Amino acid sequence: MLMTEMTKEQLEEVLSQAKSEYEGYKALGLTLNMARGKPAADQLALTRGMLDAVDSSSDCKAADGTDCRNYGVLDGLKETKKLFCDMLGVKDEELIVGGNSSLNLMYDTIARNYIFGVGEGKKAWKDQGKIKWLCPAPGYDRHFAITERFGFELITVPMKADGPDMDMIERLVSEDESIKGIWCVPMYANPTGITYSDEVVRRFAALKPKADDFRIFWDNAYCVHHLTDTPDTLLNILDECKKTGNEDMVYIFASTSKVSFAGAGVAVMAASKANIDYVKYHMTIQTIGFDKINQLRHAKYFKDYEGIKAHMKKHAAIIAPKFKAVLNALDESVKPLGIGSYNSPRGGYFISFDTLDGCAKRVVSLCKEAGVVMTGAGATFPYGKDPKDSNIRIAPTLPPINELEQAMKVFICAVKIASAEKLLAK
Repeated sequence: MLMTEMTKEQLEEVLSQAKSEYEGYKALGLTLNMARGKPAADQLALTRGMLDAVDSSSDCKAADGTDCRNYGVLDGLKETKKLFCDMLGVKDEELIVGGNSSLNLMYDTIARNYIFGVGEGKKAWKDQGKIKWLCPAPGYDRHFAITERFGFELITVPMKADGPDMDMIERLVSEDESIKGIWCVPMYANPTGITYSDEVVRRFAALKPKADDFRIFWDNAYCVHHLTDTPDTLLNILDECKKTGNEDMVYIFASTSKVSFAGAGVAVMAASKANIDYVKYHMTIQTIGFDKINQLRHAKYFKDYEGIKAHMKKHAAIIAPKFKAVLNALDESVKPLGIGSYNSPRGGYFISFDTLDGCAKRVVSLCKEAGVVMTGAGATFPYGKDPKDSNIRIAPTLPPINELEQAMKVFICAVKIASAEKLLAK
């Protein structure tokens, strides 16, 4: 029976039973964590062979003879670039291989544009008054934090079933010159699991912003993180931008942070040749080059894009059962009561759960008190403020499956308590 259709007496009974169950969980002294999308230890172990891929000083030569122990090769080794060019569908001259963090590349790109402008002869963002930024939400909290730290005004754009609200985006960017960019996680979006439709990608590529220095930050973090044998597909944004004459409008980011080692992967940035040349112009002052031995290690281990795809099937074999365990628990205990809605993603790292309005903070608080740490309620919205107080990001990947199942029992119990309290208050 739906809880929204229960009588006061029935709700009180549900609340009483849930509270009794909850006290039992508290007594267990649990310390479980579903807060961040971290790979599990057995996922990280999949690439332990990479540590031996470059095993001596005589093995530190790239295919073109470059000694990877030395300085140079600012934009990355050719064989490492080839891995990512094939993965993202871009050319060699359209890609830079960086360090271990795509988030760092995004931050640097914001900072570069803020201090120097988006290109030669362009005015720095810092000299243009108030800067505004579009933030599709629910979205990635670390994205929002970067632009908030720079003092930009964050504007929430609702997410729809096929991507962000493009009607709103088209209207806003065409009217307001102070809007300089938008965050996007276009494939298996964090946390909704949505992959942008072809129409949405084409509409992004065809944008006519009032600001000629408006930029799309296209964080393709989960482009190879499929959970099924029938994965989503994503249209190539750079190709589409070339068709509309907007090839300088987009920056693409990706990494192997959840492919190889989370703390020692390889990150890349792809863009038009003009944008890449401009970035490299500034990089010559910023660094003499990134870790080429790590780049070589990745190239030798994966060999080619097919090697990456085969490797990602091993990841899916580990984490797909965890997603299934979470979804089964929700299907069994939440769906029949009508006290939450959630996505069933075909890839990525998260499950997005929406409580009844006004319940998310209470659920997260109850979980924490019982020893289960969740991502903070509101984190998936700019400034940490969810207007409905309903969205919670579930990260199933890190805990062993037995701990995950225990954590879900606590979570579902908390959802029942918060929902009953909310309905009784009405």
